[in-house]
Amino acid sequence: MESWTRAELTEHYAEEIEAFRLWMSNAGYTVYTERNYMGDLYSFLRSLQGKRVQDAKKLQIVSYLSQVKAAGVSDATRNRKHCALVSFYRALNEFDLAETNPALQVKKSKTEMNRAPVYLEPQELRSVVQLTDGKYRERNMAVLMLMAYGGLRVSEVHRLNISDYRPDRGYIEVFGKGRKWRTIPLPEPVIQQLNKALQERKQPRRVGEDAIFVSQQGRRLSIRNIQLIAEQTFARFQQDMGQATTMRKRSYSCHKLRHSFATMLVRSGTDIRTVQEMLGHSSIQTTTVYTHVSDKQKEEAAQKLSMWM
Repeated sequence: MESWTRAELTEHYAEEIEAFRLWMSNAGYTVYTERNYMGDLYSFLRSLQGKRVQDAKKLQIVSYLSQVKAAGVSDATRNRKHCALVSFYRALNEFDLAETNPALQVKKSKTEMNRAPVYLEPQELRSVVQLTDGKYRERNMAVLMLMAYGGLRVSEVHRLNISDYRPDRGYIEVFGKGRKWRTIPLPEPVIQQLNKALQERKQPRRVGEDAIFVSQQGRRLSIRNIQLIAEQTFARFQQDMGQATTMRKRSYSCHKLRHSFATMLVRSGTDIRTVQEMLGHSSIQTTTVYTHVSDKQKEEAAQKLSMWM
């Protein structure tokens, strides 16, 4: 059989696929990550051509990832597929369906580690927030401000419950990656906006629903809806920038708000360990990408040299 369909793969590797689904669910992976990882898994299983996953060796993993890279995907996508396989075999190990994890023996592709993340300047952030529009403007502003001034991921905003918010103490408890909780102090303007959003919060359809952000249908605001709020606001922001600043236009997203938050912390002199804690990074190496130096800082440094010339 040269090309396996998804249905055929599901039947042939039923136990392994179900084990991976259960493992990801118990590990607290987001729906978005689960969907991507399952797609990556099916792609890998198709490359096995019916071979047992337990019989796959390092060579098989390298061969598959090489084919993926040759197809034109980015190093970041290639590394995500690699992570999916590491997690897949880890799940099989925990359920005693495999004895080894051949994906662990494969190195990640080198990415552009020194490339500074796209972020917005403080005045641009203020403009983005103020350009929030629509029937649920107060809610949408609170959503954007939590990402821009609290550093929350989209999935973390989605999971926020009223019980996680401590208005009297001025902070929220965030359930993030790796099933870890972290405490985020909120600036006063964010607290005020969040209080406004809660005052106008739509009555949930489901009894006992504790979500801070509720959709028009009375359900917990989905990750996709949060992304749409940001996309629509960024579209207005880009349009508002005008022809004079066309060269400044970039591709913005929810995660760029988080980048902006981290960049502001570093610029304000916050130590890297504190930035790591506030972002919820498991490794400080991930956080160091925000210690980039801006062009303006470089120009100021060059100007200072003139006093010695």
